[in-house]
Amino acid sequence: MNNFGRSLKLALRYRWTLVGSVLAALAVAVLWGGNIGAVYPLVEISLKGETLRNWSERQVDGYRKQVADDDAELARLGGPDASNAARHLAASRESHAAMLRLFTWLDERVIVPYLDLSPFATLVLVIGVLLVGTLIKSVFLVINQVLVTRLSSLAVMDLRKEFFRKSLRCDLGRFTADGTGELMSRFTYDMENLLSAHTEFYGKLVREPLKMLACLAGAAFVSWRLLLFSMILAPPAVYLIRKLAKALKRANRKLMEEMSEMYEIIDETFQGIKVVKAFTMERHERRRFHESNKEFYKKSMRIGRYDALTRPLTEVLGIGTICVALLAGAYLVLNQATHIGFIKLSNEPISLSMMFVFYGMLAGTSDPARKLSEVFSRLQRGAAAADRIYQLLDREPTVVNPAKPVNLPRHARDLVFENVSFAYTPDRPVLENVSLAIRAGETIAIVGPNGCGKSTLANLVPRFFDPTSGRVLLDGVDIRDARMQDLRGQIGIVAQETLLFDDTVLNNIRYGSPRATREQVVAAAEQAHAHRFIEEKLSAGYETVVGERGNKLSGGQRQRIALARAILRDPAILILDEATSQVDLESEQVIHRVLERFVRDRTTVIITHRLSTLALADRIVVMNAGQILDVGTHAELLGRCEFYRRLHELQFHDAAA
Repeated sequence: MNNFGRSLKLALRYRWTLVGSVLAALAVAVLWGGNIGAVYPLVEISLKGETLRNWSERQVDGYRKQVADDDAELARLGGPDASNAARHLAASRESHAAMLRLFTWLDERVIVPYLDLSPFATLVLVIGVLLVGTLIKSVFLVINQVLVTRLSSLAVMDLRKEFFRKSLRCDLGRFTADGTGELMSRFTYDMENLLSAHTEFYGKLVREPLKMLACLAGAAFVSWRLLLFSMILAPPAVYLIRKLAKALKRANRKLMEEMSEMYEIIDETFQGIKVVKAFTMERHERRRFHESNKEFYKKSMRIGRYDALTRPLTEVLGIGTICVALLAGAYLVLNQATHIGFIKLSNEPISLSMMFVFYGMLAGTSDPARKLSEVFSRLQRGAAAADRIYQLLDREPTVVNPAKPVNLPRHARDLVFENVSFAYTPDRPVLENVSLAIRAGETIAIVGPNGCGKSTLANLVPRFFDPTSGRVLLDGVDIRDARMQDLRGQIGIVAQETLLFDDTVLNNIRYGSPRATREQVVAAAEQAHAHRFIEEKLSAGYETVVGERGNKLSGGQRQRIALARAILRDPAILILDEATSQVDLESEQVIHRVLERFVRDRTTVIITHRLSTLALADRIVVMNAGQILDVGTHAELLGRCEFYRRLHELQFHDAAA
């Protein structure tokens, strides 16, 4: 429950809302106990045909006689300090004297001046007070529920924002390892469970125990010894509830993990729906989802079985407590006794009307206990959700800003890879001892077979990952010593997978430079040869919403908008990762014309296998198995590098085909 406690502390930011909700819950509890306490005047006064004045005078006379008897007995014993019995009697005498003063004050100051009513009028008064008390209690209940909803929603809103912020700080590899389905499950299902637990905690878990406490206090006022005797079944019940709580938390954690699996399947299927349909794999995906859904059902049923045990357990405790109280109380009243065997349960015999109040107060704890049993499962679900959420919140990224970053001016000299090695997992190196120097303004193309480390090498430049060993230097500065914002602010990236956001064309281009004016956006689009199709082919021009991942546009249109986004950024370093591999020939030619002008005076790293793109490069880097085999111009490599010659011939045949 440690992580759940951390989430609860978020509510302390809204302490006035918290204080208001607790005060409202306290008012509900007091009025709950007070309404049940109306049993006493109903039984003792109204239903016996008495008036309040008769009753108060009888109480005054009774306590006055009791004090006198106590004084006489104390005198016989030799004073209040004569023995243990005398000291106990002296304490009892002080209690009786206090009650005498109370009833005398009530009789003289309240009942005689204002409440000297007939028996029926007294009954009407008691019922009226009961109705008004219930109404006021309902008002405070509404206030409490509104404040609790506000408090828990604000706390979880803050946690959701923190979770999103921390997710954005995660290493790029973490998104690949965890999957978007896992993150989405925590954002939605886990957060909803945590919100529900917060609402129950600050609502029922505060309000219902206070109601129980008010009733238990009323019962203790009648006879605290009898109350303790009645609670004999509580310890074993508490032990069983603790065991059940641990089982519920484990079951809920497994359920949430299964929900993450379902999210992954749904996300993969819908993202790859074209492939699913093309290969007629609908049945396979249905079967995969069915298996996950079935596992979710099994885990839900386990929680359902645990939930089913919770309420009977609390009800058995409640009924058992009342049964013990009924038997013990009946024995004391019928025999006008103060002991059961050798166990003392009261100082003096209890009247029937006071025993009714005692039973009423115990019965008053049953409704809060029932509601608490409903809260129990939600709290365990919330605790499991908190563990999963804080598991990510507590995870520190490996790629972080330095404690004392050095200044990084705009790139003007060179970009150097110095003995760089990298591995996603220790046993599978991707790059091994790579060294490469790129002059400022130079265009470098990196070629090689799939999986040779081309993209990984490029991803080290914006610090998506840090080298396992070696350094990446920008103008002599180790990029790990600079702020990531300063480094990435100088880099533009156009990747093979062109991602556009479900927003307007204008905002997608402006994503490269959020403060750019509309005129600057249009100028970047014109430079990327995108302005014409935006104005002529899109229904709302620059205000056209491109759809999820830009699915309302063609591949070539998406790529030109992505290029306009990079142009608007005006980067010192440009990284093109297979930027033209998924566009048609016409779009590729347009993009190449743009790139011929745009790469001038910029350090450009191109990852490609296309001959036309290689023409843009000043030098070509040949990679295989995580190592650089050779570096040179196209002609030099054809003459001396057998591996490059084979790659070239392969590509030439593909292009001819």
